[in-house]
Amino acid sequence: MKLIVNCMKNNLSAGGACVRWAAAAAVCSALLACSGAPVSTAPLPFYRCEAGVEFTAKFIDDSVVLDSTRGYDVLQRSGKTNTNPNNPNEYSNARMSAEFKLGSTGREAVVRYPLLPLVVRCVRDQ
Repeated sequence: MKLIVNCMKNNLSAGGACVRWAAAAAVCSALLACSGAPVSTAPLPFYRCEAGVEFTAKFIDDSVVLDSTRGYDVLQRSGKTNTNPNNPNEYSNARMSAEFKLGSTGREAVVRYPLLPLVVRCVRDQ
């Protein structure tokens, strides 16, 4: 910041610190733009369930990351998922399983906690 003020006061020549600073700032901006950071920050799907369970779901390749009121879980796509698009997408880990894209609108899900035992039905917010 001090360098910018000095550049404006002293009106340094093209070979001076102001030009070098501007070039460095341009390089930093270009690197940040190419860093792979997501351009949009679209909200993650949010599900509300029975028994007070709520979670967001981030689908990544063959897994889903759930951040819920019951903890943080990574579930892998289940081997029993059918190729028929009308069937649910099923994910599981050792602690729980989840089925997505249920119901007539595809906004419903079922989450199973077999160790409790607990089964909750969920609806994705629009």
